Amino acid sequence: MNLVLAAEESAGMQLIRAIARGPHKVIGVLTSPPRPEAPGVSVWNMARDLGFETWPAKLVKDPALADRLRSQRADLLLNVHSLHIVHEAVLAAPRLGAFNLHPGPLPRYAGLNAVSWAIYRGERTHGVTIHKMEPKIDTGEIAYQSIFPIAKDETALSLSFKCIRQGVALMLQLLEIAASNPENIPRQPQDLSKREYFGRQVPQGGRLSWNALAQQVVDFVRACDYFPFHSPWGHPRTQLGGQEVEVVKASPTSLRADAPPGSVSEPGDSGLLVACSDEWVLVKQLKVNGDIVKPAELLKIGTPRAFQPEVLDHASSKGNGTVRK
Repeated sequence: MNLVLAAEESAGMQLIRAIARGPHKVIGVLTSPPRPEAPGVSVWNMARDLGFETWPAKLVKDPALADRLRSQRADLLLNVHSLHIVHEAVLAAPRLGAFNLHPGPLPRYAGLNAVSWAIYRGERTHGVTIHKMEPKIDTGEIAYQSIFPIAKDETALSLSFKCIRQGVALMLQLLEIAASNPENIPRQPQDLSKREYFGRQVPQGGRLSWNALAQQVVDFVRACDYFPFHSPWGHPRTQLGGQEVEVVKASPTSLRADAPPGSVSEPGDSGLLVACSDEWVLVKQLKVNGDIVKPAELLKIGTPRAFQPEVLDHASSKGNGTVRK
């Protein structure tokens, strides 16, 4: 088959490598050109090293690309973590259509940062979805979906890796069926009454409330934890003695808190304990002015021994940034 790939990030790299080992022809790879300040590993460079032609990712918004795909007899357009909105003429150009790998279980987690939202909301399972692309975002028929558990200590980074492994495997399954019996590609309409769409908003305005339950605090920290990579939400922010700090790593303790929310224990080798409304949370790593610091380094003589508690409505913020559309 003749394939066109719109691909970014690690998921895009893994799919391209897998396809390069197979029998299919890659007409072109639509991806972001490497930035001068980051000339290392990129989908663009990797695709070229494999002998594939690369095109700027934003071309998917140009209806003229549809003529190019038809002239080169494209069978499938596969979209993997590319965030450009594909023009409807481009979606219609490949013989068998266009399919997207979405790192969340549709229809409940449409839109952006599904992995982070799932952890933040305390979900116990997550999933990936391969769906037919149409002009509306993440609304097309589902071809394949895989659901898997979220571990208690799962971070956004580790859950993203699970999504990539499962998602690439499903994309290869789609290719196998499309090459042999394309009429057998599953096409399950979504129940859009259950749809939630997540935008770019960050829950709680990105601020941490020690007045919340300990598990809610830990879940928010884990939802932002792509360390050592960039987090689209940043890290939850809080105040200590008038200084803004970010909480990078935290874990539950199951120890009943006997101090007001925000109170800080004496620091130890593993971190420091901070009181929440019900239990103590172990804070293991902080960021101050862009630098990672150990909690003990922050608590010097004269530093107030309490974080600003901040009263935020965590319960209502569980839907923050989500709309049905």
